[in-house]
Amino acid sequence: MERTSGTAGITILTDHDIEGKARLLYHTLRDEGWTELCSVSMILFADVGLAYNSTDREVWRFAQRNGMILLTGNRNMENENPLEQTLRDENTSDSLPVLTISRVGKLDGRLYRQRCAERIMEIAVYLEDYLGTARIFIP
Repeated sequence: MERTSGTAGITILTDHDIEGKARLLYHTLRDEGWTELCSVSMILFADVGLAYNSTDREVWRFAQRNGMILLTGNRNMENENPLEQTLRDENTSDSLPVLTISRVGKLDGRLYRQRCAERIMEIAVYLEDYLGTARIFIP
């Protein structure tokens, strides 16, 4: 899959442990009309055949290979191949950023979801400016 930005669209791979909250966020993107400005799709691990127990490294590599932006909660350094270590080891100047929702629990609130949606759209529209930025905390 080719990397795209602006009006061409982006695909966001949603980390499996925030799927429910990410659905709320996607509905906000759609309901606020952002998806008309820029084609944005959110997909789940099950949609692409990723196992729920995939390591952070496997998930990041999959997203990069397939031109997807990874959306996560605030992952840490607790497992064998943590996301932070993966970013230190493998991120390059043309890597797509990982979007990390700073406070996943706050996505239940409409205003916080709107702020996250706006930030995602800013990144989507100006994606080229964010290449190589390993991780972006949103909002």
